[in-house]
Amino acid sequence: MNLKRYISSLLCAAALSTAVLTTGCAGAVAVGFNDPYYHDRHAWDNTEIGFYNRWTVETHRPPNREFRRLRRNEQREYWEWRHKNH
Repeated sequence: MNLKRYISSLLCAAALSTAVLTTGCAGAVAVGFNDPYYHDRHAWDNTEIGFYNRWTVETHRPPNREFRRLRRNEQREYWEWRHKNH
């Protein structure tokens, strides 16, 4: 009985470590944001970062501020701008 628990624990640990190792770099690419106003999802990749950087310049906002740290009304402004400038 203890052998079964040991083996199942090993299998679980192997599965978790495999998941962590395979999503290491890819995890950053898979980050996305739901746009609740247009009911879609945007992958936060180089394309979206380019749009975001352009928006910060055009709207005179600090360019190094992370999107998720913006206030809700600023996020909404970004999504509206984003859909008009796609």
